[in-house]
Amino acid sequence: MSKNPGRQFLREKQAKSLLLEFSKKIGCVPEKIFGPEPRIEVVETQGTEFFFVNGKPLIARLSGTLFPTLIFSEALSLLPQIVVDMGAVPHVCNGADIMAPGVSKITREFKENDLLLIVDEHHGKSLAVGIALFDSRSIRKIEHGKVVRNVHCISDKIWSIIKKQ
Repeated sequence: MSKNPGRQFLREKQAKSLLLEFSKKIGCVPEKIFGPEPRIEVVETQGTEFFFVNGKPLIARLSGTLFPTLIFSEALSLLPQIVVDMGAVPHVCNGADIMAPGVSKITREFKENDLLLIVDEHHGKSLAVGIALFDSRSIRKIEHGKVVRNVHCISDKIWSIIKKQ
């Protein structure tokens, strides 16, 4: 029985399936970041599913997209990064998609639809998690328009819910 009403523990088969799906998205082995037998609870609020791993809201699913929350540093460290200039920071933090002119650096190669971590150019602070609208080679050549869809940022409803935990 879970401590928090609305939270339900996933069955072992459901938990394994979730961790496998998530691990494929970020390119890791589940045991390396979750440990051998993680306890996973799920709660749905405001249209978002939150997955609490050993009591922490580390994974979320919104509109069918599974991604790490901004407190899941182990998973975030595995994602390719898009570094944005300081002029883009306030917009990204308010939920705006990442536009080509704001990209100052790409840390690793990635494919279209891969998860990315968006960081600022001065401090390397995590600002958002996004989904690549193009591969890394294409983004380097694009001069205008959206290149990354922002799915979770430090001022959104997901962040607000996480900070209350």
